[in-house]
Amino acid sequence: MAELVYRPVIGAARTFFKALDLKIDTQGSEHIPKTGGAVLVSNHISYLDFIFSGLAALPQKRLVRFMAKESVFRHKVSGPLMRGMKHIPVDREQGEDAYAHALESLRSGEIVGVFPEATISESFTLKSFKSGAARLAQGAGVPLIPMALWGTQRLWTKGRPRSFKRNHIPVTIRVGEPVEAPTDQYAGAITRRLRERVQELLEAAQRAYPVRPKDASDTWWVPAHLGGTAPTPAEVRERG
Repeated sequence: MAELVYRPVIGAARTFFKALDLKIDTQGSEHIPKTGGAVLVSNHISYLDFIFSGLAALPQKRLVRFMAKESVFRHKVSGPLMRGMKHIPVDREQGEDAYAHALESLRSGEIVGVFPEATISESFTLKSFKSGAARLAQGAGVPLIPMALWGTQRLWTKGRPRSFKRNHIPVTIRVGEPVEAPTDQYAGAITRRLRERVQELLEAAQRAYPVRPKDASDTWWVPAHLGGTAPTPAEVRERG
């Protein structure tokens, strides 16, 4: 079926990012399979993460169908676009429908994108992973592809104003080797292994990131354990 919405949206995103002069450094796209189903799993630090995760699959000529909260599909602007790109709505109250939809997509050879932290990490560190991605991979008999993003939080994240100026922000993307999801293993064990791999990729992306904060007022996007002023995970939990 022709992609009448997805490809134009990709073109628009690329044009927009070029206008912002973003420096996007992607490594590991070859780990995304050229054919067949897979679950693409990434950390979540920005409202734009699904766009950058999708861009990482383009060298393999793949389009990713992301699982996203159902309210996005009700929005008058984003809703038609999300449906046109065949993304998958997730109703937190009726998650079994989204699970069945994603499973069907995987079995038909699609790549499904999942953010297993469920929400943006305001500390910019990895939160705990939900086991849904592993269960999907097990159910469809497909691999999990781990990914880490870094720098996207500087563009637009929770609790911060958007920054869409031409400020040459680097974005670093690292994609890892597939993680298998055999059916004779517990989904929890696979999820722990997957999270460890995403953590390794996140640390690699942070090491490769080419800039540091300009001054003390620019340390907000760096995690506390790396010397920044982002809230710690404990502080995020305390403020609810």
